[in-house]
Amino acid sequence: MARKSKWKSKKSNKRRNWNNARRRQWGRPPVAMSNAARFWKLLEWLLPNDGIFADLKLHGNTSWLPRGLVFLALCWSWSQNRFVTDAFMDAVEWCQIVVGGSPLTTYQGFLGALVRWTDPILSVLWPVLHQRMEQIGGEFWRIDGWVAIAFDGSRSTAPRTQSNESSFCAPNYGHGKTAKYRKKKSKGMRRKKNEKNKAQPQEPQAWITMLWHMGLRLPWMWKLGPSNSSERIHVMDMMDSGEFPEDTLFCGDAGFVGYPLWTRIAETGNYFLVRVGANVSLLSGATDCIIRRCKDHVLCWPRTAREMNLPPLRLRLVKVRIGKQWMWMLTNVLDPKRLTSAQIVNFYKLRWGIEVEFRGLKQTLDCAKLCCRNSARLLAELNWSILAMAVAELFALKEQLPAVNASPHAQRGNPQKRSLANTMRSIRKCLTHLKDVPKRGDDIQSQLRRAVTDSYTRKAPKRSRYRPPNPDKKPLGNPKVRKITQKERRQLQALKQHQSTA
Repeated sequence: MARKSKWKSKKSNKRRNWNNARRRQWGRPPVAMSNAARFWKLLEWLLPNDGIFADLKLHGNTSWLPRGLVFLALCWSWSQNRFVTDAFMDAVEWCQIVVGGSPLTTYQGFLGALVRWTDPILSVLWPVLHQRMEQIGGEFWRIDGWVAIAFDGSRSTAPRTQSNESSFCAPNYGHGKTAKYRKKKSKGMRRKKNEKNKAQPQEPQAWITMLWHMGLRLPWMWKLGPSNSSERIHVMDMMDSGEFPEDTLFCGDAGFVGYPLWTRIAETGNYFLVRVGANVSLLSGATDCIIRRCKDHVLCWPRTAREMNLPPLRLRLVKVRIGKQWMWMLTNVLDPKRLTSAQIVNFYKLRWGIEVEFRGLKQTLDCAKLCCRNSARLLAELNWSILAMAVAELFALKEQLPAVNASPHAQRGNPQKRSLANTMRSIRKCLTHLKDVPKRGDDIQSQLRRAVTDSYTRKAPKRSRYRPPNPDKKPLGNPKVRKITQKERRQLQALKQHQSTA
């Protein structure tokens, strides 16, 4: 018996020594954390405390804190339930598990708080998102020295209610040139007694104008409005209200043209790169700018600007080949070494990612047709859906991109490989199993790290088999460039002298 107990003590001492050596080599074994604790760490990284909202003046009877309302609204937008009331019940349950309580427990009170506080909270959250983006961005924060931001617009359909129709429908719908042309062209082909061929009222739609970081592929800012909103005016409003880093380059398609927009971007100290065609008229000192491929600079000086004695914009017109098509690009970066033709091609290709972002918002987050029947609530629903998409993608990038102080051998991700669909699957799986303790490699951080697109080589393209031609889409053509007249030269010289003496 003595020998047996002595043998047991030697074995236990040997096991204890081995465990101590393992702890010294690898550290203490990690404590098992539930999905709720791991998800709370992500939320705390996004908003560490309520001091961020210190400038918000809440009513004295308000029982909730802004950070709790933000978490509840994000969970509401992440829910997979199509009905907004069912999604709210999911969000309340998740907040009670993660945070320890829900700031609001009734749907009507929740939507009332969102309608009142969405715009003030977004104005506080946007700078926070920009800080987090710069914190994890690394080499993708700037591309060739530029913070590249694209802008574009899209629409989401709203239910046909009186409130939505009065707020989102265009008052002059059907009176444009295109609508009149279609009506005249198909007049003899329609049967007036057929119910299908009768004119239908316009469907209410909410307009989305988005600024989108091209390096990290994340929404930067956005502005909503009715279906007849001007995306150029939206961009100018965001220029006035937003803050942008030094050397920001805004990239847009052919719809973002015009002296007012370009002047506003230049006045903020930033730069732009826009595709142009026959929809712009420019001035040049050369006799034949198109044939000479516009090696000289051009002037944007419309008649209204000349009549108001406003200075012209000196721009650079560049013709580049993107794919199989030649395109004209206009920029206020006059130095060709600072923005080369190869960089222009790369930036315009990256700009296409904002179209994919809109597709993810409409298909993955199911916002092609919104649910709320009140116009103010519908805007709140769309605002928080976009923010929830941006935060989910930010969480995925946080796990996929290496930390700033990481070793040079650390695995490096790429924002272009991030998958929104897999990101939403990971977040929803974690939220629906908050009380579970995940296995190693199955936690929310590991799943977000693996939320990337397919890496295999496709044998066939993903584009549709049939693409009907759009009769309203015409070739963009070449920009209209004419030689500056002597009268315009004298007016320009007089304007320069006046500015120098002022």
